[in-house]
Amino acid sequence: MMDLGRLRALHAVAVHGSVGRAAAALGFTSSAVSQQISKLERETRTVLLERQGRGVVLTDAAKELAGTARRVLALVEQAEVTLEQQRGQAIGQLRVAAFATGARGLLPGALAELRVSCPELEIRLLETDPYLATELVARGEVDLALVQDWPSVPLPVPEGLSRLDLGLDPVDLVLRAEHPLAALTEVPVAGLLGQRWTSVPPGNICHDWLVRTMREAGEEPDVLYQVGEFETQIALIAAGLGLGLVPRLGRGPLPAGVVARPVVPRPTRRVFTLWRAQASRRPAITAALDALRRRWPLRDAAQGPREATD
Repeated sequence: MMDLGRLRALHAVAVHGSVGRAAAALGFTSSAVSQQISKLERETRTVLLERQGRGVVLTDAAKELAGTARRVLALVEQAEVTLEQQRGQAIGQLRVAAFATGARGLLPGALAELRVSCPELEIRLLETDPYLATELVARGEVDLALVQDWPSVPLPVPEGLSRLDLGLDPVDLVLRAEHPLAALTEVPVAGLLGQRWTSVPPGNICHDWLVRTMREAGEEPDVLYQVGEFETQIALIAAGLGLGLVPRLGRGPLPAGVVARPVVPRPTRRVFTLWRAQASRRPAITAALDALRRRWPLRDAAQGPREATD
């Protein structure tokens, strides 16, 4: 009989495309995942991974086995949900994926609350972009995803997922205090034309929103600095290297000499959670959703565009 943990490791490699990313999602080391795959190869007497350049690819046999693993893991999950429902309390493991500022500005309080209210529940957190987080929930790699999108750039949500809307997260223009636009009470979108930008890299939903917004205003944005963290963007802005559109959730105080101004029409992100509909009655899911709903009004977010001054 094949070991469930080894099947889970193979499934993770198939989903994430590499041993390293699979290990990060599972909370293991790359070496541990590699060992699990090696044991599964000996157990099945089949080559599952082949070297390709500096990475690995799944063999045809591995792809077939990974598909079977996905179905087996789905059945195991359903059994766990049934047992958890019978006990009437959150137990086992809850795997959560979240975008960076949500992980920083909302989840610490919610997870700390769950740790007290659900002592038998082990929670694992993976920080990742909403696009991937949604895929991971749909594929069964995580149980719950905290995601965000924009009205003009909606996040595609596959069938079979349920959704809870938490609220709207305003976005401000962040810039040096001596910049001419900082003198305005509100900055029209037209005033953003001709500026140089810091932004997250392409393929990220926030970058997609910036590009679409500026194109609708009649200009391809000049993005000089593409960095993954908003804190790095703010550091670049503080050095006078560009402007940025930065959400308030998890933003924290701005450094000296940097200010935030509202943009009109006012951009907002929609923050919501996703989970597989078949797990809706699982106590761990309902407890997590309740905690997130309670923590949303208490989230760590900048209170307004002028909270930091020079």
